[in-house]
Amino acid sequence: MEYKIDLLAFAKTTWAGRKIVIKYILIFMAIGLFIAIFSKKEYTASVTIVPATEGKSISGNLSGLAAMAGVNLGGLSGKSGISPTLYPQVTSSISFQKELLLLPLTFEGHNSAITYKDYYMNYSSPGVLGYLKKYTIGLPRLILKKIKGNPNANSTVISVKGGLQIESLTEDENILLKQLSSQLKLDINAKDGYIKLSMKMPEPLAAAEMTQKAQLSLQKYIINFKVQKSVEKLKFINERFIEKEKKFKFSQKQLARFQDQNQFVNSAQAKTKLMGLQTDFNLAYDVYSELAKELESQKIQVKEDTPVFTIIKPVSIPFERSKPKRIIILFIWTFLGIIIGVGMVFRKPFFYSLKEKWNK
Repeated sequence: MEYKIDLLAFAKTTWAGRKIVIKYILIFMAIGLFIAIFSKKEYTASVTIVPATEGKSISGNLSGLAAMAGVNLGGLSGKSGISPTLYPQVTSSISFQKELLLLPLTFEGHNSAITYKDYYMNYSSPGVLGYLKKYTIGLPRLILKKIKGNPNANSTVISVKGGLQIESLTEDENILLKQLSSQLKLDINAKDGYIKLSMKMPEPLAAAEMTQKAQLSLQKYIINFKVQKSVEKLKFINERFIEKEKKFKFSQKQLARFQDQNQFVNSAQAKTKLMGLQTDFNLAYDVYSELAKELESQKIQVKEDTPVFTIIKPVSIPFERSKPKRIIILFIWTFLGIIIGVGMVFRKPFFYSLKEKWNK
């Protein structure tokens, strides 16, 4: 069954009902204008960073000598970094976000710095639309909160069996963390090898400060991860170095003592014993020498692990707001008014045609 649209009839019907169409256009334009004017301003600041290259692995010579001495270093070789694909897991973690809640920021009209948490709990105004949402859609939640109260005013640490401790968030902190997650965005460009960290805030300077501090906090987390692995590796090599140093010195003393005690002895048994002590000494010295080199190399590696990021586009204070896009909002609502207005014009003919078909 084919449906055909009579454009001339469509135009005549629309023109006949133009007053209805204009009325709905004006109504929805007014709604769009109201939303465009009273929507809260947002400024977006961003920083583009490139993860640093990975560290080098343990040299082959040392691995071979260590294997001869019964020391396995293979598990510590290879990359020591964290994959950029895991960065969102860091930025979405509670510990990372709770740090951001307590960061001091500069807001207009305040002489001293205010933390993100303090600003949104005590100073920030939700605006006209925010109040409408709060006392309409959010009214049941406000009533329940008033009835239940707020028993956990501060975040606590709960101890459970086995000596484990689990952090508990307050309801206000949980709301703030959800809000922060919607404001903080991390985009990973795997193709070109860079990541972009951005933050939305109601004031441009605060947005720039929050972005930079979030970037530094992320850098700190990744540095700690990389340095932790490097330090563990350094600790392991240092322990092996101390062990092999003792063994080397013991072999050295044994060899020296035997040589002093058998200076004028030329028996085959003495020569065989001397050869064995000399072999033990040489092997101990080789391993000790290579570990000493690797120990110094690893000390340098720990320092080389920072900085983790290369900044290719630093944070700057945004001049233009990212929201609201008032022209777009007004256009969308006006277009919606046209659609609904035309729909209301054709409502009666549509139902009338359905009624005729039903009667037939």
